Amino acid sequence: MDLRFAPADPAAPPAADLIERMVVEVGALYGGRIDREGLPKAGPAELSPPGGGCLVGWLDGEPVAVGGVKDLGGGAAEIKRMYVVPEARGRGVARALLAALEDLARSLGHHLARLDTGEHQPGARRLYEAAGYAAVGNFNANPVAAWWGEKRLG
Repeated sequence: MDLRFAPADPAAPPAADLIERMVVEVGALYGGRIDREGLPKAGPAELSPPGGGCLVGWLDGEPVAVGGVKDLGGGAAEIKRMYVVPEARGRGVARALLAALEDLARSLGHHLARLDTGEHQPGARRLYEAAGYAAVGNFNANPVAAWWGEKRLG
């Protein structure tokens, strides 16, 4: 398995296409698009330098994963828009993507990573807890989320 992560423009393919797939899939779980008004912003402006960034995961030459880092200020970053295409799930891609996003956050000068997930995504919560994220309070006023976590980046 040849899995690599590369910086990407979140407004252009393949990152934009993968983000759209994520928005549609997760939105179906929660009754509407997750990029609508009233939800925390995680668009191209937030997932771009200087404080943010976006990665695409390439598995055997095919784009299969995406995720972003959003600057929260004060040395904290939020991991957003994590997505792995269904065909690549169960192969450790999400775990590797999370680690790559943490590395990206560190390289951008962040020392704390935060993230959230909803009640209909128990696998995501298990992944985050296994990666060392500890439960914290609702830091982003996301009405779709049911669990918030953070991790110090060494």
